[in-house]
Parts: sequence; structure tokens; C-alpha cells
Amino acid sequence: MSKLDYMYKQVDQLKKDGVYRTLPINYGPCTGVIELNHKTVVNLSSNNYLGLATHPKVKQAAIDAVNKYGAGTGSVRTIVGNQDLLEELEILLAKFKREEAVTCFQSGLNCNIGAIQAIVNKGDLIVSDALNHASIIDGVKLSKADKAVFKHSDMQDLERVLKEKRTDYNNVLIITDGVFSMDGDLAKLPEIVQLAKKYECLTYVDDAHGSGVLGESGRGTVDHYGLHGEIDFIIGTLSKAIGVIGGYVASSKIVKEWLLHRARPILFSTALPPAAIGAIIESVKLLMGSTEFTDKLWDNARYFKAKLKKLGFDTGHSETPITPVLVGEEAKTMEFSKALLAEGVFVSGIVFPTVPKGTGRLRCMISASHTKEDLDFAVKVFEKVGKKLNII
Repeated sequence: MSKLDYMYKQVDQLKKDGVYRTLPINYGPCTGVIELNHKTVVNLSSNNYLGLATHPKVKQAAIDAVNKYGAGTGSVRTIVGNQDLLEELEILLAKFKREEAVTCFQSGLNCNIGAIQAIVNKGDLIVSDALNHASIIDGVKLSKADKAVFKHSDMQDLERVLKEKRTDYNNVLIITDGVFSMDGDLAKLPEIVQLAKKYECLTYVDDAHGSGVLGESGRGTVDHYGLHGEIDFIIGTLSKAIGVIGGYVASSKIVKEWLLHRARPILFSTALPPAAIGAIIESVKLLMGSTEFTDKLWDNARYFKAKLKKLGFDTGHSETPITPVLVGEEAKTMEFSKALLAEGVFVSGIVFPTVPKGTGRLRCMISASHTKEDLDFAVKVFEKVGKKLNII
């Protein structure tokens, strides 16, 4: 009997449930059309919203950074210090986000597991949206604060929690995604800000899927709503629309000072590599110089959504380029994904535990790198497979 028999049983159960997956292999860059398992397919699974991951200037900036600074940064920031390139990036991001300061992390997940535990403590309360991203949930678990959850985007329920609990705590931190990654809907930030003022709470927005997508030239959900200076902690990723890797916290300067002393991913993990930093700087400069990338993204997204809806697919209530195609049952969701791939369209099935049981969906991620021909082909395949599986 193997000590790992329990794991074999768990994997066997995944196979019985129809949700076991083998990761496909992409033999080239992650663009709108890719070579997946040696087959050319339209890619609707990537977060590379603006196509910047393969932009010639972005790639060259990465090469130039390696040539000047090398492959790695040598240690954690608090031991070896910052390279001037990282200083340049944080200043540029603060200007882009129209906030006082920015602190860069190695990923968006690291932002949430590092920042949340650093900014609240025992005697504080975190109030979190029910559909917040898993990295927020993990960050909340790592903190010493008490926790409460309000129904998704339900402002009456949020106020109920605040009425019941606010006076029992020192600080109360309201946390929400800016764009909810599985459904594509927006947080009700104006209402959250009003309640935060009324009950003297701090506000924290994870804008991973809003950064580079919403607001002027992709400045994010806070810019979209015109709430600069109203949100205490704004988290963004550098791995999605920016096209590289990493995350950041936009905040006041005093928050940055504290995070550099207490955010554990900064204290105990090596900083972003020079290639990533150089590429990110170029991506942000491209965004600041033109709206062409975000304009193309939104044009493609509206085009694709309209065609799927006309066919009768349930695309939920997305307000962003994220386009869920709701299926429901987990095994059928995965069957739909596999059948689409066989016909030349790659879109991953999203099932429990990423989303609640019975709410399986295909999450279509539209990009500025898609052509109308790519999207037309994908729609035709969706129609063919959807009818075959009785989804439409």
C-alpha cells in the first residue's frame, strides 16, 4: 500500500466526475491564434487582453533590460535594495494610476496574500464580497483580523454587516474585486465608497481584470468611476493586459512605507527580474501614449458578445470583455470545451472549485490581438458544437 493511495483515489474521482484535465502545450507565443498540441487554434483562454505580450517594443525592452541588468535581481528588495529600473517602474505606475505611490510585487496573488495581512490586525474586521477572487480569500485567511462576507454586489447586505459589526472593531476593511473574473461584472464602487465613508471604513479593490481594460487608456475601474483618492488600496496585475508578470498596490505614500516593512512577499521573495520590469515599463508607456489598444479590445468584445447572444448562448451579465458562456453541469462544461478544441477553438472550461457547483461555464477572453476573421470562425464553431450538444 502506497502512502499516496489517497491521492490516486482523489484523481480517479476527478476522472469519474468528468472534470479531469491534461494541460495542452502551446508551441509558440500566447496570441489570438496559437499552435496548441501542434494544431492551429483560435485562442479564447488568454488574459493577454491587449496583445502586448508579443509587441515588438515590449519584447525589445525585455532584451535591453537583460543586457544591462542580467537575468535576476539577486535577492529580496529589503536585503539587496532596488535596481533603478524598479524605481522607475513604480514611479511610472503611480503616474499612470494617478495615485501617490505604487509598490510592486511578484504577482497579483502575492499582492493579496502580502498586503491584506500587513494592513489589518487582530481587533480589525475584513468585509469581503462573496465572489471575490481566490487570492483575496487566501489573503484574508492569512490575516489576524476577523472576517465577514456580504452577498455578491449586494449593498443592502454590505450595510447590514457594517451596521451590526462596525462598532466592535478598530479598523474595518471592505474588499472587493473591481471586475469579477468569472462573470465579468463590475463592483459597485461608488456605493461602496459611500458606505465606507458613512461607517468610517477602509476600501480595498483588486482590479486585476480592470487594469489595462477600463478607464482612460486602461487605468482601471477606479478611473472608470472617477474615484481617484477615494480607494485606500488598489491592486493591479502586470500579467494580464500589461502582458508580462507581477502585481502592484497603488496607494498613499505611507501605505508603501509600511508594505516595504511588513508585506511578506517583499520581505521573503526575490524581486521581479529585469526582463519583466523593462517590458512592463514599455507596455505602460504604450498605454499612456494611445487608446488604440483598449479601443480595439472593446470593439472585438462587443462584436463577439453580440454574435453569441444572437445565437442564443447565455453570456450572463458581463460588463467587460470577459464573456462567460454558461453551461451549468460540470461534466458537460468540460465536454463542450473538448469538442470546441477538436474543431479549432481553445476555451477552457471553468468548473468547481473555481466557481460554485452547477455554474460551470466557458470563459471566453477576447483580445485586441484577435481579428474579426478569428472571431467569426470561433462563433461558427460555437454554433456547430452548441447545437450538437443541445446547449442552444
